[in-house]
Amino acid sequence: MMNSELGIVNRVVELAVEIQQVPAPTFEEGARAEFVRAQFLDAGLSDVEIDAAGNVYGRWRGGDAPPLIVSAHLDTVFPHETNLTVKRDSKRIYGPGIGDNSMGVAALLGLAWLLRASGAHLGGDLWFAANTCEEGLGDLRGMKAVVDRFGANVSGYLVLEGAALGHIYHRGVGVHRYKISAKAAGGHAWSDYGAPSAIHELAALTSKIAALELPKSPRTTLNVGKIIGGTSVNTIAGEASLELDMRSESPAALAGLVSAVDALIEAANRPEVRVEARTIGARPAGEISASHSFVKLAVECTRAQGLDMSLVGGSTDANVPLSRGIPSVVMGVTRGGGAHTLNEFVDADFVGRGMAALAAFVERAFEG
Repeated sequence: MMNSELGIVNRVVELAVEIQQVPAPTFEEGARAEFVRAQFLDAGLSDVEIDAAGNVYGRWRGGDAPPLIVSAHLDTVFPHETNLTVKRDSKRIYGPGIGDNSMGVAALLGLAWLLRASGAHLGGDLWFAANTCEEGLGDLRGMKAVVDRFGANVSGYLVLEGAALGHIYHRGVGVHRYKISAKAAGGHAWSDYGAPSAIHELAALTSKIAALELPKSPRTTLNVGKIIGGTSVNTIAGEASLELDMRSESPAALAGLVSAVDALIEAANRPEVRVEARTIGARPAGEISASHSFVKLAVECTRAQGLDMSLVGGSTDANVPLSRGIPSVVMGVTRGGGAHTLNEFVDADFVGRGMAALAAFVERAFEG
């Protein structure tokens, strides 16, 4: 690696830490978006702006081919009050959100720096998008706005995930999320004993949902990740709710699971108990073949750096363009672990190879 490239890699690492220090919970990414906007301007990108969804855009001008969009999500799972202190050892950098996805956002700038250093001339415009609302209940609304903006006349999408180096996503797993609520009269735990409890009703419903038989292929999953309700230990709960996550590699299998849950919800209703579901998230499924030129290029660029790789599916921003038939892949910047925990980390030693693979993909993506 040349000294200039090594300097850029070091800048990417330090920028990732700077980005990580700016809180960006889903729906509250504004401060981080403004920080990234300033970075885009400093990098010399044109048409820099923040849209109504909070996404930050910048353009690297190229030739006449349809543009390539490179994106990385701004938001994290951590609330504002999270201690974002960073710790380092000889190889690793630890900090909440450092890999997911501060490193991915920093890599957007790293690509611009590498392109400028190499004097690359791309066959089409390269648009950088730092988007909002990828995590949790954000429902990919940031990426939906990005894809709506550019439409179908694009070369494709390259989505960056900070700690996913070696994993190439070309399948978008479909997700459907419900908030299921139960309401009953409630009452005193002793004097009104026998009256229905909203918590008991949801507990029984959860057991029935968990007992549903799910196909192993296509892989299909469900998870009740949150349940709340009640007033006190000696009160029969009048209200309670749970949040249910359902996923599948197959749109048909996911629809079948949603239908089965709907039937259980309907059966749980009776005059003294009202149970209903509200959709709080719907991530569309989609994929491109492992033989698609984008996937092959991602594989070649990764292996050229002496790295092992695997083709995988997941729920990422790439779900949106994939669901609309637009070629898209997800690539990583470095290796890491502990995502969505306070012990999250990235391995700084792999950033150079990750950035080289990304730069090679971008430079070759317009070749057809």
